[in-house]
Amino acid sequence: MSNQTSSAVQHGSPERHSLRGPVVWGLALGAVQAASPLILQWIEPATLHAMYISLIAAVYIGFAVADGRPTVLAVEVAVASVFVLIAAVAVTATAWMLVIGYAGHGLKDYWQHRRQYVVNTRWWPPFCAAVDWLVALVLIAEIVAGVNLHQ
Repeated sequence: MSNQTSSAVQHGSPERHSLRGPVVWGLALGAVQAASPLILQWIEPATLHAMYISLIAAVYIGFAVADGRPTVLAVEVAVASVFVLIAAVAVTATAWMLVIGYAGHGLKDYWQHRRQYVVNTRWWPPFCAAVDWLVALVLIAEIVAGVNLHQ
């Protein structure tokens, strides 16, 4: 790779900037998601976040169906099942399980973005990782501040 090409990739290429939009939108949705227990006050915050973790984990099942490879579908169903289990435990166990669910899913998103295991998910993993990691950070701050997510 020439210096000119290397410079373009680092400073101005569409490759570098193409993820900015999904990440910004992910942070915006993450902020809404983190604040949603204030709006949906009739649902216990831990339960609401557990529902979100289950929902975001299941999205990859849809991507796997679109991908069409049976092995990919089986892997994504298994992975989503682990996150649903983490979410179910988080409803009654420590709120740190919610942090593990969100942060773990963000790591899964990062891995998916790097490996492209499920095809045609270019913008989704950075978008979803931004949501996951922002909500995980907000939950850490709330737990440390003494907020009871199991009301």
